[in-house]
Amino acid sequence: MKSGTSLYRSIALDIAQRIINGEFPERTKISGRTVLAGNYNVSPETIRKAIALLKVKNVVSVSQGKEVTVTSTEDAYRFIEHYKSSQSVYSLQQDVETLLRQKQEIDAKLEALLIDIINYSDRLRNLTPYNPVEVEVPETSALAGRTVGDIRLWQHTGATIVALRRGTEIIISPGPNAKFEPHDRIVLVGDSEVLKRTIEFVVRGE
Repeated sequence: MKSGTSLYRSIALDIAQRIINGEFPERTKISGRTVLAGNYNVSPETIRKAIALLKVKNVVSVSQGKEVTVTSTEDAYRFIEHYKSSQSVYSLQQDVETLLRQKQEIDAKLEALLIDIINYSDRLRNLTPYNPVEVEVPETSALAGRTVGDIRLWQHTGATIVALRRGTEIIISPGPNAKFEPHDRIVLVGDSEVLKRTIEFVVRGE
C-alpha cells in the first residue's frame, strides 16, 4: 500500500499524463474534487493535495469556486519529467544504501575472521616450551607432491606439524593424506635443534 505522500503524488502524475494525452486539453475544466476522488477511490483531501501539487507547477489553476482548469500541457510534461528524474535519483540512492549495507556485512565478516586468526596465532605462541615457526617448501624440494604421512616428519626431525599455510588458506592440523605443494609454509613447533633439522629435511626432501 502506498503512503499518503506517494498516493497523492501518483494521482498528480496520472492527471498530468492524461493532460499530455489530450484527455484534458488546455483551458478545459477537470471534474470537481469530489468526482475525482470517486474516480481514484481516495478522499477529497488526497485529491486536493494532488491538485495543489499540479497548481504549484503551473499545470492547472484553481478558481475561487474551486474549479480546476488545465493551464499548460508543456508544464504537465515538465512535471512528469521532473519526477522521473527524482525517481531515478531515489533508485540510485537505494542502490548505494544497499551496497553500503553489504560492505558493512563483509567488513564485519573480515573483522571476525581476522580476530579468529589472531586468537589462533596467540594460542600457538602460548604453547610451551616451543614456539610455532614456519618452514617454506622450496620448488626443488622432494616433499612436493608427497603427503604428510609419507614424509614421517616427526620421526626424522622431532617436529610436530600444527598447520599448513598455502597462500591465504590455512589448513589446521593437516591429516596424513594432505599433500605438500611448492611454496607451502609448514607451521610447526619444536626447539632450535628441531627447527634446524626440519629446514635441512624440507630442503632435501628426504
